[in-house]
Amino acid sequence: MEELKQIHAHMFKTGLVSDATLSYKLLTFCVLPNSGNLAYARMVFDRFRRPNTVMWNTMIRGYSNNNQAEEALHLYHQMLYQSVPHNNYTFPFLLKACSCLSALEETKQIHTRIIKMGFSSEVYAMNSLLHVYTITGCIESANLVFDRIPDRDIVSFNSMINGYAKCGEMVRASELFRNMPEKNVVSWTTMISGYVNAGLDKEALNMFCEMQMAGIEPDNVTLASALSACARLGALDQGSWIHSYIDKNRIYVDPILGCVLTDMYVKCGNMEQALEIFSNIEKKDVSSWTAIIEGFAIHGRGREALNWFMQMQSTGIKPNHITFTSILTACSYAGLVDEGKSLFQSMKTIYKLTPSIEHYGCMVDLLGRAGLLKEAKDFIETMPTTPNAAIWGALLKACRIHRHLELGKQIGKILIELDPAHGGRYIQLSSIHAAAGEWNQAVRVRKQMEDLGVPKVPGCSWISLNGVVHEFLAGDGSHPEMGKIYHAWESVAERLRQEGHEPVTGDLLLDLEDEEKETAIRQHSEKLAITFGLMRTKPGVTIRVFKNLRVCEDCHRVIKLISKIYGRDIVLRDRVRFHVIKEGKCSCEDYW
Repeated sequence: MEELKQIHAHMFKTGLVSDATLSYKLLTFCVLPNSGNLAYARMVFDRFRRPNTVMWNTMIRGYSNNNQAEEALHLYHQMLYQSVPHNNYTFPFLLKACSCLSALEETKQIHTRIIKMGFSSEVYAMNSLLHVYTITGCIESANLVFDRIPDRDIVSFNSMINGYAKCGEMVRASELFRNMPEKNVVSWTTMISGYVNAGLDKEALNMFCEMQMAGIEPDNVTLASALSACARLGALDQGSWIHSYIDKNRIYVDPILGCVLTDMYVKCGNMEQALEIFSNIEKKDVSSWTAIIEGFAIHGRGREALNWFMQMQSTGIKPNHITFTSILTACSYAGLVDEGKSLFQSMKTIYKLTPSIEHYGCMVDLLGRAGLLKEAKDFIETMPTTPNAAIWGALLKACRIHRHLELGKQIGKILIELDPAHGGRYIQLSSIHAAAGEWNQAVRVRKQMEDLGVPKVPGCSWISLNGVVHEFLAGDGSHPEMGKIYHAWESVAERLRQEGHEPVTGDLLLDLEDEEKETAIRQHSEKLAITFGLMRTKPGVTIRVFKNLRVCEDCHRVIKLISKIYGRDIVLRDRVRFHVIKEGKCSCEDYW
């Protein structure tokens, strides 16, 4: 910029300052992101009595590219006031400013102007308009624009697919994707990311495999999305393959990709590999540190989580709200009550962070798990914010664990009033009544749930073997090998009986006969998945199973016993945490 100012001064001395071409080049340099100087560019621009259209466009582009979207729109209003002619380069960066501000009304006004000025056949301008509508969620407006673009290009299709994906309309996104005349890496990545955001992780990985077969090389965004799908599915085989692909192709692991890789290994239960990835990240940011702290948290390794929390700060990285959620969770799962209280207090006093509802929920869970139910209830009643269903749910769970049934019944009623569409709330209250022997009340709550049409989330477990994710639902017979699985389970159940195991049926909610209860509990999805793992893997191989709900007491006991009988390490990730079981002992130490 210093050299440019000297050249500009020389232009004044030589009379070249009025040369439109030179002035345009001067403006172009001044508006460059990071290396330019917008204030100086505006001074140059304002000295022209009649800037031409190219100069107006350059300044609008400069403001848009330098995160000054409001200035871009303000300048455009001046352009209109002075009746400056437009061209097909006027609208794209103007619309980019609208997208940064999610300025829908301004977008509609510009849309009208595009049509009035005869630019509706300009694909560049129309693609920019399409982009704004899709990112602001105006999918119908986007659809109208898309249908009226005469010569759609790959950008048009990608924007529209992205719009459908953001709205969760993956069927329409897939139809459009399949009908594209040409696809690029952005097209594939948009679909993969869309599936991940919609919670359709198996579909995301299938799409990633298709992309490989089509010969399209993924970029860092594609890889991060695919790894996120692996993390949620616990698909360690696929995640490890993607990691090998990154190494083999010497893809630079930036902080984002490094964080996602760390998180994938954490969520797949391989903390050793997660630590290795973490140690190799060149520039560790707060997200990377939080990922590793969360890993120790959900694996029940609270002391180690605290150590890493201190190490993070020693490197000069300050914890954020998400970091505190992770470290408070670590304290909760490990029973570190005093440490959790101290950390919660430090949020305000030391780190100047205002606790969110999630942090209050962590504290209720911490106190409740430790059996401090009265303190937990008092904590809720003195919160500066209204407690939500998750907070009351944490206390209800504690009441169930510690059999404080009267308090549990009170909280259960509160929960149903707060969250009447959540099936789990009715089941929790029904469970409390059942535990108290109040079967009529338990049945009444379940009937209320059925009468209101509130759905129950079925228990689902899955296991990834040789790159294929096998899914099991409680009592479901849809797996093609279910006959063999049930037969194998009978053999396992017989071994369990020989070892003296008696089913723990207290968690069942209905007033069934003992034999019926035992039959129901034998069909829990994690038991079926582990049985399948025993069938399909060699002796000594670790079995990794993932479940969408919290594991019940009977399944927890059974899995520990299977580990001991068959000499298998079993890694079970339920809805909230990991249970790493070796030689019949669980990492949670039965504190879960």
